[in-house]
Order: sequence, then C-alpha cells, then structure tokens
Amino acid sequence: MTRLAVPALAAYAAPALPLAALFLPLHVHLGPFWTAARGVDLAALGTVLIAVRLLDAVTDPIMGWLSDRRAFGLGRAGWLAVGVPVILLAAFALLRPPETAGLVWFAGFMGLMTLGWTMATVPYLALGAEVTRGYAERARVTVWRESAGLIGTIATLVLIDRLGLSAVALAVALLLPPAAVWLALRTRPAGAAAQKRPALGLPAMFRGILRDRLFLRLLLAFLINGAANGLPPALFLFYVGSIIARPDAAGLLLLAYFLTAVLGSTLWSRGARHLSKHRLWCVAMLGACAAFLPAAFLAPGDLWLFAAISCVTGVFLGADLALPPAIQADVVDHGAAQLGLAGTASFFAIWAVAQKAALALSGGLAYLALDAAGFRAGGANDATALGALAWLYAGAPVLLKLAAVGIMWRFPLDRAAYAALQRQLASAGAKRA
Repeated sequence: MTRLAVPALAAYAAPALPLAALFLPLHVHLGPFWTAARGVDLAALGTVLIAVRLLDAVTDPIMGWLSDRRAFGLGRAGWLAVGVPVILLAAFALLRPPETAGLVWFAGFMGLMTLGWTMATVPYLALGAEVTRGYAERARVTVWRESAGLIGTIATLVLIDRLGLSAVALAVALLLPPAAVWLALRTRPAGAAAQKRPALGLPAMFRGILRDRLFLRLLLAFLINGAANGLPPALFLFYVGSIIARPDAAGLLLLAYFLTAVLGSTLWSRGARHLSKHRLWCVAMLGACAAFLPAAFLAPGDLWLFAAISCVTGVFLGADLALPPAIQADVVDHGAAQLGLAGTASFFAIWAVAQKAALALSGGLAYLALDAAGFRAGGANDATALGALAWLYAGAPVLLKLAAVGIMWRFPLDRAAYAALQRQLASAGAKRA
C-alpha cells in the first residue's frame, strides 16, 4: 500500500488544529466559567449538557446520511465549509457572552455549537477513513490528525493563560476557514470505492449499520472509554483547585499533559506496523489505568507527583485519539463487504454521537453527582465532597477503561482478517467492472 505524502497528510490534518482549540474551552473551562462568572447553577449546567446531546442523536445520523449522498461539488469538505460559520458564531457567543447572558443563552448556543460541529466533523472523520485503505497507514492518518489537534490544544493553553477565553474564539476564526480550504484543495478519497454513495434510505441504512455486530462491539468499547476520558477534563480544574490545592498550576499541568501526548504520538503509528491496532489500543488503555489510578489518592501539596502522572498518561492519550478511528475505518470496509453498506459517513455519524455523548454525559453526570455530594465550586468542601471528586476524577475512569479493554482484547478484525477482507472487496470490485 502506497504511503501518503506529507503534504497530503498535512492538508487533511490542518482543520483539526483550530477545531481542537475549542476542546479545552468547551469541555474544561466552560463549566467553571459559567458557574463562577455567570452564576449558572452546577446542576443546571450538567442538565443542559446532557440535553444538548439528545440533539446529536438526531442530527448526527442525518448528517452522515446526507454527507454520503451530497457533496456540494467539493467532496466531503463542502460540508465542512457549511459548518464552519455556525461553529464560529456559537464559539463567540459562548466564550465572549454579554454580561446579561444566563442559562438560556448558554443552552441555545451550546445547541447551535453542536449542530455546526456535526456538519463539520462527521464528513471530516469519514474523509479520514477514505484517503487510504492501508491497515497501518490509516493509523498514520489519524495520528497526523490527532497530533494537529493536540498542537491546537497546546496553543489554546497559552492563549487562555495570556489573553483569556475570548482570544480562543478569535484564533479559531482566523485559522479554521483557511484550513478548511486547504483540505478541500488537497485531500481526495483513494479509489473509486470511496466515492460510492448509499442507495438505501435513511432508516434502512441505519438499521443495516446497527445489525453490524463488529461495529456495535467497537462502538460500545469506544463509548465506555470515551466516558472514561470525558470525566477528567470536566473535573480537572475542580480537582487541581480542591484536591491538589494548586489552581495556579492548572495551565502548566495541562501543557505538560498535551505536550507529552504530541511527543509520544509517533509511537502509536509505528506500533500499528507491528501489532494489530485493537491489541495496541488495549495495551495503551492498560498503561493509562496503571499510571492514572494513583491520582485518586493524592492530597494537597502532591503537585509534582500529579505532574508526573499527567506526563505519563499524556503519552497514552495519543493511542486513545488515533487508534479507535483507524479501527473504525476497517470496520466500515467490513460493513461494505458483509452487509453491502457503502456509507462511510453514516458509520462515523453514529461514532460521533457516541463520542459527544460520552463527553457530555460523563461531564454532565459528574456535575450532578458532585452537586449531590455537596461539592461547591470555589467554596469550602468536606471530606465526603472531596472524596467524591477524587473518585469521579481518577477512580471511575480506570474502571471504565478496564471494561473497554475486556470488550476489545479479542476483537476479530486484526491485521490478517483485514487483509482477507481487502482481497474480498477487490474481487467484488473486479466482478462489477
């Protein structure tokens, strides 16, 4: 399989940088910002985050089906162009709200953000599965995309520290449109098969996808692991401020975490050349569990120990970001061969629902649980509230990751099985020709 040239990889990865720049503001800083600066109740905020995900359950599948059918003459990048203005409008509204903005403002623009995000990211993820059909090369594509995202996250840390949340919205507005244009000009699917559009209607298409047991197995593991990954970002500022008692160190800790993720990212693309991707992912999740569990037992003053934990777990972050979508791309091919489902974006639409649901539900439920335990942001908290915070931040994610490992350890679509699948697809294509 031909390796993709670096300019093509860079063009595909480019939009991930400004899109990821919104991750920290939306999933880490937005909760504390709206509770402290705007006086929104923590439980109400958690309820909104859960409710907004219900919108995704409707819009993401529709977007996947539309992306597989309609391309605006620009391929899947055309949808990215439609979603970008919506994302920018919502970002400014959430990160630079007027003084009178409250819960209704937050809920409305969070809904608009998730709609724009759907229009942009579902086709974008699908394109990543189509630019190559190489087993290990797909991991290389996702490593490039997620590394660009990590660089965007690091840049966001610096911006927030120096200029505040509103600067992030301005930076995204300057970078996202040209990145989308570069992707449209330089990135194309590989082969005619990638251009196929499904003839099935929307209900039939998704009924077919939901009969794919291999996809459902991967999706369940991804959802559980996504919930594990969603808890620490939502609770990070509370944990550093109340457990470590060093809120001033939050920016540097996050910087160390994401910087080590970038530095370790090539480890996972190289590993995919030698190990099956599902087994490599399981090894990474187990490593993350071993490194992260001690965070449940830290106390005020344990800054350097927590910094070491952040650096080690950062290395494993790249695997969580890059390997599951690369495995999903192989599962899409399995669906095409076994069930006749030629709709890459339709598969990734359900994938996107799971990803966003895991982040929002874990964060939303964590806020509700903290509120029930009596935790008060910025105030004094008793041992029960602090224990709940420590458990939700570090203990629960480890248990969830172990469950995901149990699901994926014997995943049947390994390197050999995928090679046989590709021969089956090539034979079917030759017969049609």
